[in-house]
Amino acid sequence: MAQGSIAQVAALVGDTARATMLAALMDGRALTAGELAFLARVSAPTASAHLAKLLDGRLVAVVSQGRHRYYRLASSLVARMLESIDLVAELEAPPRHRPTGPRDLAMRRARLCYDHIAGGLGVALADALVARGHVVLGDDGGEVTGSGTRFLRAFGIEAQVAAKTRRAFCKPCLDWSERRSHIAGTLGAALARRCFETGWIERIRDTRALSVTGKGLRGLRQELGIELPAL
Repeated sequence: MAQGSIAQVAALVGDTARATMLAALMDGRALTAGELAFLARVSAPTASAHLAKLLDGRLVAVVSQGRHRYYRLASSLVARMLESIDLVAELEAPPRHRPTGPRDLAMRRARLCYDHIAGGLGVALADALVARGHVVLGDDGGEVTGSGTRFLRAFGIEAQVAAKTRRAFCKPCLDWSERRSHIAGTLGAALARRCFETGWIERIRDTRALSVTGKGLRGLRQELGIELPAL
């Protein structure tokens, strides 16, 4: 029954420790059980029990390397589900006073949503590509135009190669902090990977948040007309 499946997934995600572990994996990295136990503030045996349930529910996958086992989200679909839960929580949760800290601002400015860029930067990238006619985005999908293929090639991304995967190539992903769409799919992943390679963005330690470098601010302005305030 669909209702039973929803209840099972909701029960898995609804536990605070498991939700914390899943959130820690939202930047696409693989972490050990010990690292996840530390982040969730639970003991090693408790973390192992939680991870066994997440594995059984197919929300995470495990990769063995030597004597170590690394856990990651099972797929981008799981990441989209978690991002959607964040969006619903933002829209539907009753208002409450909570001081906004530097980490909250950094997450809203730019963050990783599994393997693509979200937050203000992700939405700005999508807006700029659409405004220049490089990408056409609909409610359920998108495509790269001829000018977009040329732009991406100049930027170091071969759109034709990126499109030849079983994963959706270009699709909108509703951003929980901006309430508008950023670009997901293989194109979104390729854009994020290239921004890392060019030194435009860097990870902020122990969080999904990203920092935009001085080189990135200049590149975004010159290549796409994106103006981000320096922090």
